[in-house]
Amino acid sequence: MAAKRREDRIPFFRSIQAKYALTYLLVVAAILIVMNTYPVLMAENMVFTSKESTLKQQALVVSSTLAVSETLTREGVEQTMTLLEEAQGARVLVTDASGLILYDSSTLDNRVGGYALTGEVAAALRGHDASRSEYRDRAIRTQAAVPILYHGMTLGAVYLYEHDAEQAGVLLSILSNLRYISIVICVAAVVLVALLSKTLTRNTVRLLSAIRRVREGEYSHRVESLGRDEMAQLADEFNQLTGRLQTTEEARRRFVSDASHELKTPLASIRLLTDSILQNDSVDMATAREFVADIGEEADRLTRISEHLLALTRLDAGAERASEPVELGAVAEKVVHLLSPVAQTAGVELKTAIEPACALLANEDDLYQVAFNLIENAIKYNLPGGRVEVAVSRREDRVVLAVTDTGLGIPEEDLPKIFDRFYRVDKARSRAAGGTGLGLSIARDTARLHGGGISAGPNPGGRGARFEAEFPALRGEVDP
Repeated sequence: MAAKRREDRIPFFRSIQAKYALTYLLVVAAILIVMNTYPVLMAENMVFTSKESTLKQQALVVSSTLAVSETLTREGVEQTMTLLEEAQGARVLVTDASGLILYDSSTLDNRVGGYALTGEVAAALRGHDASRSEYRDRAIRTQAAVPILYHGMTLGAVYLYEHDAEQAGVLLSILSNLRYISIVICVAAVVLVALLSKTLTRNTVRLLSAIRRVREGEYSHRVESLGRDEMAQLADEFNQLTGRLQTTEEARRRFVSDASHELKTPLASIRLLTDSILQNDSVDMATAREFVADIGEEADRLTRISEHLLALTRLDAGAERASEPVELGAVAEKVVHLLSPVAQTAGVELKTAIEPACALLANEDDLYQVAFNLIENAIKYNLPGGRVEVAVSRREDRVVLAVTDTGLGIPEEDLPKIFDRFYRVDKARSRAAGGTGLGLSIARDTARLHGGGISAGPNPGGRGARFEAEFPALRGEVDP
C-alpha cells in the first residue's frame, strides 16, 4: 500500500503548487520588468525633451542675434558671442553657409577654422532645426542646431552641444534604487509565493488524500471544510458524496447478508427434507409425498425471492419504463378482483371506494405491482373476520391509492423500517404467510420511479394499518 501511495505521489514540478508558484512568479517578473523600464524610459524621455528644447531656445537666441547683416565674419561673431550669456554651460559652434567653423566656445578643443560635419549642422544649413539626445559614457549628450537666416537666406548655423553627467547620475540613481527595490520585492515574492501556493493547494492535497482513502474502502473518512471558497464547497460535496457511498455500502452489505440468509433458509430446508428421504429406506409413500410437497413449497419460496431480487435489481438500475395514461382506479379494481378468492379464503372482507378521473402517466404493470403488494399484504397480515378497504381518490394534482386494514397493525418503532429490504415486523408470521420482506421495498421504489411515493401509518379508524401510494395526476385530468 505504501509503495502504491508513493507511485501516486506527483512530482513537485508537475504539481498544482508548482504551477501556482510559477504563475505568480511570472506575474511578479512582468511587473518588475515594467517597473524597471517604463519609469526610467519616461524620465529619460522627459530629460531629453527638456534639454533639446532648452538648447534650441538658446540656439535661436544666438541665431537671431547674429542675423543682423548679410555676411558672417569671425571677428563679428566673436564680438557678438562675448556679449551673450544665454548659452553658458553648453559648447557653442557658429559656422558659415559652407559649414566652416567661425566660432567655438570650447577652450580645450577649439575647432575654429575647421568644418562642422555633424548631421544636425547639415540639417540647419538646409534651413531646418535639428536636435538629438543620447545617454553614453554615464552622461547625457545633447546636440541642437538652428539656421542663421537673413531675409530667407541661410548665412550659417548655430550648433550647441551639452555634456551633462549630473542629470545622468540622477537617472542612474533612480535605476539603481529601482533595482534594489526589485531585489527586495523578488525575495519577498518568492517567500510569499511559496507560502501562498502551499496554502492554496493545501485543501487540494487534503482532498486528494481523502479520495485515495475512500478509494481504498474507508468510506467513513471526511474532509475538514475550511473557509467559504470553492474548495470548501468541494470538500462539503465530497463529504456528502462519501456519506452516500457509506450508506450505499452499508445497505449493500446488509442486503447481501440478508439475501444470503433468506436464500439459505429454504435451501437448508430442501437439503434437510431430501436427506430425510434419501437416508430413510423405510419411508412410506405418503410421508415421501409430504416431504416432496414441502420441497416444492420451499422451491416456490426461492422462486419468489429470486423474482423479487431481480425486480429490485431492475429498479436500482433505473431502466426507463414505457409510460402511458393509466386509470389508477381500473388497476385497483383489477387487483381486487384477482385477490378476492384469497380474501375469502382468509375470511377477510374486501371493500372498494373508487373515484373516477384518477389518471396518471405511468407503466400499467408497475402500478399493478404496487397495488398488488399493498392489497395482498393487507389481506395476508389481517385477522379472520377482518376488513380491507381500497380507495382511489384525487387530491388536487395528486392521485392516491389508500389501503386500510383491520389487522394487528405496525408498532410505531417499526414504521421507519418497514420499507427496508428484508425487514419484517413479525418474522414468524411473515414466513408462515410466504413473505420475503421485499414486497414493500419493491412497491416504494416502483412508486418513486414514477414520481410518487408510499407512506405508512396506523389505521385512523381503529386497529390496523393504512398505506397510501400517491402519484402526480395526469395533466388535463386534474380538474373535473
